Amino acid sequence: MRNCEHAKNPTLETSTLLTPQTQLSFQNGENLTMPRLTPPWEIKRKLLVKAEEETDPRYGCKPAERPIQDYIRFGVINLDKPSGPSSHEVTAWVKRLLSLDHAGHGGTLDPKVTGVLPVTLEEATKTVQALLVSGKEYVCVMRLHGAASKTKVKAVLDEFVGAIYQRPPLRASVKRRIRTRKIYYSDLLELAERNVLFQVGCEAGTYIRKLCYDVGEALGVGAHMQELRRTRAGPFTESQNMVTLHDVAYLQAKWQETKDEGAIRKFIQPMEKVLELVPKIIIRDSAVDALCHGANLAAPGVLSIETAIKPNDTIAVMTQKDEGVALSKALVSSEDIVKMNHGLVAKTMRVLMPRGVYPKMWHKNPNTS
Repeated sequence: MRNCEHAKNPTLETSTLLTPQTQLSFQNGENLTMPRLTPPWEIKRKLLVKAEEETDPRYGCKPAERPIQDYIRFGVINLDKPSGPSSHEVTAWVKRLLSLDHAGHGGTLDPKVTGVLPVTLEEATKTVQALLVSGKEYVCVMRLHGAASKTKVKAVLDEFVGAIYQRPPLRASVKRRIRTRKIYYSDLLELAERNVLFQVGCEAGTYIRKLCYDVGEALGVGAHMQELRRTRAGPFTESQNMVTLHDVAYLQAKWQETKDEGAIRKFIQPMEKVLELVPKIIIRDSAVDALCHGANLAAPGVLSIETAIKPNDTIAVMTQKDEGVALSKALVSSEDIVKMNHGLVAKTMRVLMPRGVYPKMWHKNPNTS
């Protein structure tokens, strides 16, 4: 945990304070650099094969090959949120444009904040919680209330890398309780007079407005967030397949007029994109429908596992065709799953696939009610 003083007194308003070592480095004119944490999108995983089995082509299909109505129902849009409307308003506009019953979004942005806003459609709204473990990235302009050197600003930003305490700001939509969040990196990009341009990778639920305030307090001059743009939300980035509301309206109208499915597939992606950074377990066809009915995953149903899964990790259970079946909580590690021949390996938290896509190949235990 960053800063021992905060660990002793978590009622403090700031996220961290300068350590004596950092203060000494300022006096000596040194540039202290904290180690950079690995964000979820930089974690490399390997696939451990437990067993091999052919998938039946009669059941299910690759996400990109779903019929167009299913493709929309199980779809997600990487939307460039404009400044002005709230995230809820933007999501409601998308729902209205596509004539949908349900839509959700992956992380609230304040009205004036722009950038990546994943909008999940219909059934894909069930995947939103996967973004909570996938991390966020922002580019921010912070306005200092007094002069500070580039060396000092960089050193203070480095001090906020790691686990920090944060109390949500007054305007937050959640309870203002002290909580911890991880900052993966906080890189100074430019300092022009009192304007600080920096990039921060962080855990979901981090308030950058509060971070700016706390950095200003640590600098001793005060600061506030002047402008903010989200450049990444989990696997979604501003450089890949991001569209505007105008794009959505235009391509939707084009599809209605021409029935060209390519127009829809140009701005909607399969919901499995949301699961991209979540560690995965691939299962047999015969195990799929049991999970769709809410069953937990047992070892005999597992074909392969990604490395670095630990107990209590959120995982995505997938078919051999890369379809999302469920979001689950791991009960054992990747290495243990490979060795297990029986017993439960994951607890089902959220079923993503409708029942009946794969055939029922399980029987209810007559001893259970």
